[in-house]
Order: sequence, then C-alpha cells, then structure tokens
Amino acid sequence: MAAYWIAHVTVTDAERYGGYQALAPAAFARFGARFLARGGEAEVLEGPAHARHVVIEFPDLAAARACYDSAEYRAARAARAGAADVAVVIVAGL
Repeated sequence: MAAYWIAHVTVTDAERYGGYQALAPAAFARFGARFLARGGEAEVLEGPAHARHVVIEFPDLAAARACYDSAEYRAARAARAGAADVAVVIVAGL
C-alpha cells in the first residue's frame, strides 16, 4: 500500500537551501518516490502558513521511512539545516 510524505516548507535562506535541492533527489530516486505536488498555488485554511507544500508518494511505509532515514537524505537534511522551516509527516495510504 502506498505511503506519502506531506511536507510544509518555508525557505529562509535560498542559497543554503540549494544544497538540500542538490542532494535530496538521490534519496527520492533510490526509494521510488513520485512527486504528486510540489510548490504551486496553495491556500492555507487552518494552521500555520508555509510558502511551499509537497506531497510525495512512496511504494509503501517501509520505503517512505527508509528514505527519510537513508544516508542520502540525512546528508540533504544536514545541508538544509538553518535554511528552512520544515514539517514532514509520513502517512499510510488507503
């Protein structure tokens, strides 16, 4: 059953965030991720506002968790540290 990352992101340092953007695709490719929404027009109806919203589909929960915990994504997160306010949730599909 598919699983999804739902991320809410506000970039605070675009130059530093570029390091994350350079590294993260390797992790996503390795674990079969497919982007369903990334940026684009969004309307926050409740809760804190973020500039970007991302929905990424994975084959299953194990792949979604493994991607987040992978060496590739840990490196991407380290590159992103201090460059964005980020909230990420992993959700099982129906």
